[in-house]
Amino acid sequence: MDEICGDLDAEHGALDDIVCDLDEATWSSQTPADGWDIKETIVHLIQADMAAQLAVVDAEGFAEAKSKIATDGFDEVFGTSSNKSGADVLRWWRDERQKMLAAFRSLGPKDRIPWFGPDMSALSFATARLMETWSHGRDVADTVGRDWVPTDRLRHVAHIGVSTRGWSFVNRGLALPEDPVRVELVAPSGDHWTWGPQDAEAKISGSAEEFCLLVTQRRHISETNLVSVGDAASDWLEIAQAFAGPPTLPSQNRLIK
Repeated sequence: MDEICGDLDAEHGALDDIVCDLDEATWSSQTPADGWDIKETIVHLIQADMAAQLAVVDAEGFAEAKSKIATDGFDEVFGTSSNKSGADVLRWWRDERQKMLAAFRSLGPKDRIPWFGPDMSALSFATARLMETWSHGRDVADTVGRDWVPTDRLRHVAHIGVSTRGWSFVNRGLALPEDPVRVELVAPSGDHWTWGPQDAEAKISGSAEEFCLLVTQRRHISETNLVSVGDAASDWLEIAQAFAGPPTLPSQNRLIK
């Protein structure tokens, strides 16, 4: 778990660098994600981090919290940004994310953690937290006009994107095409990452960053330079969704490009 926890910690730090010096007015700027402002976006991450930490250290307590969330919502269970300044929210996030990381580091990668859907392995769980931190971090960076420098930590996000190909179809009540898809991506470092059989007729190739933006629905395929060959590949890219929840499309998640 050391590697994924180190990468998740680094992803936290990258977003922290974006928000640490924002003035109070900027904390209320609307982001591309579901109409949330920056403060609400960070609180969303905090609430998920708190739920994750609870799921690791107190499964029974998490089950109780999950039941309460179903009726009363996350704000009632874990708190909100109400009456909190941006600086207050930042301090809250720093505290809760470290608690979550400490909980993750106590586990083995195959240990199971209860969640809102099926149980997840500790490794998959921490990877999902990295994906969400990165995607919302990109929203915040886009909002304030700051560079969000891609790193090879994106391999974690790309791997989830590839692994959830079937989910993207099933979540929409569609049959998963039988043809396998080869994915060939160029990492920020210049390394080449690949998934799927080398002889697959259906292929996707291009920038790892653009692929990650697409599967987290921060960009539509038409806004990238990704290349697809075959219907199995192109149909997937039109509906790719690496996160849980009802089916959505980029235009529903983004207010700005």
